[in-house]
Parts: sequence; structure tokens; C-alpha cells
Amino acid sequence: MNLDYIFKRLWNEYSKTNPSAEKIYNLFGAEGEDVVNDHIAFRTVDHPLVNIEVLSRQFTRNGYVAAGEYHFESKHLYAKHFELPGAENSPRVFISQLKTDELSHFTRNLFTELVNRTPQCRFQSDDLIFSGSIFAPLSYEIYKRLLEESEYAAWFYVFGFRANHFTVSVNGLKKYNDIYKVNELLKKNGHILNSSGGEVKGTKEELLQQSSTLADIVKVNFEEGVFEIPSCYYEFAQRFPDSDGKLYSGFIAKSADKIFESTNYYKKEK
Repeated sequence: MNLDYIFKRLWNEYSKTNPSAEKIYNLFGAEGEDVVNDHIAFRTVDHPLVNIEVLSRQFTRNGYVAAGEYHFESKHLYAKHFELPGAENSPRVFISQLKTDELSHFTRNLFTELVNRTPQCRFQSDDLIFSGSIFAPLSYEIYKRLLEESEYAAWFYVFGFRANHFTVSVNGLKKYNDIYKVNELLKKNGHILNSSGGEVKGTKEELLQQSSTLADIVKVNFEEGVFEIPSCYYEFAQRFPDSDGKLYSGFIAKSADKIFESTNYYKKEK
């Protein structure tokens, strides 16, 4: 699979799960903006059949290389980001994984059992990153129990292998080439921002500022019935040049830590 196909297919699946993303994309288009994708992100667990190395293979086969690693101690996560050398406009790929050995016996055993009972051919398939949840049937009781310990774990249990978020490059915009202008446009058009740690995460001095919407609330079929839970979100990133004049290309762990909370549950207004 070539990269154009991969990113288009990921966007199509992602925007179905997060209808607000399509609305925001079209909003920028109506404002005369061409949207450039800064990065795309995935979630997984540290099981060797589905870890970062497995999820990244579609990208590394197409020339992507590891360019940074990150630790999120309070959320029990490890992450790496990948870049395509010599292709500045190609989106970064950010993949995080849950460190299950730091979690409860229940959560650790659950994911081990879920992965082990799934035919291994699913994990060897080139379609893995488009697969969504492969742990059916889903239990709402299990989802709630995971949620008590790790929102990340609960999200992955339900939504699985798909893009958790795409990211608009604020640097690629013309009229809205400032993250505060982007945020005002979004709020003016009824989109709810993640305010954990402030609506804007990071500073110019740190060379990266980020914001994000809260995840869309969607209906999911569980064994116990249909329930509404948070799905995916849309992120926005503005990068600044370092002392050498080169645009910063990495991520700030303490900012990303708050961005993860974009999938936290919130009560949707009627």
C-alpha cells in the first residue's frame, strides 16, 4: 500500500467515527484554507503482537523512521513518533502504547486474553491499522471497569486499531496561522475544546503549541445495549523555529499528556 492510499483510508474511517472532523475540515475550506496534516496518532497496548513496532510497519515499509520517544508516567504510556525523511509535508505518525505491566491484574490479563484469542493472521495483516475493534463482542461492564483505571485502556478496548486523531498544521494555514485564531474560529462555530491544562497546551518557548476538540460522543453497540461514549477528536498544532531557524518537529510530553484527555467522558448537551 502506498502512503496516499493509507492516509486517505485512515481519514475516511476516522471521520466516520468523528463527524466533527469533517465539519471542521470543511469549515477551513469555506474560509479559503488548505488543510495540511501535521500528524496522525494511534493507540495500542504493549503486547508483542500489536505493539508500536507492529503498528508502525506500514509506515516504515514506506520509508518512515523513528524520530523521537516519549514517556507518560501518570498515564502508564510509552510512545514513539515517526517521520518521512526529506518529505516535510508528509504527516508525522505518533504511536503510543499502554504499559500493561504497570496496571491491575484485571487489565493486564484482559488484553493478554483478548489478543491471544484473536487469530494471529489479523495482526499480521496489512489492514490491521484500519481494523477498528477486533475484540467483539464488547461489554459495557468491562468498558466501565477499564475506565476507572485508564481512559486510554477503555478507549482502545472499544475503538481499537484506527486513527485516534488527525492534526491540522496551523503553520500550513494562511488567515488562521495562529492557534488562538484557530480556537476562536472553532468555538464560534460550536465546537468544544479540551480545556485540561488550558485550551492551548505548550508555549512558543517550548516550540510547540497544541489544542484539540473534545471527542465526539457516539453510540456504540455493547452486549448490554447501546451506550453513548467519547470516540475520536481533532487536534491543531503550531510549531516554531529553534535557534538554528529549523521548525521544531517533535512533541512535548507534558502537553501531549493533556491532549490524551480529549477522549475523556463528558456530558453532551442536548
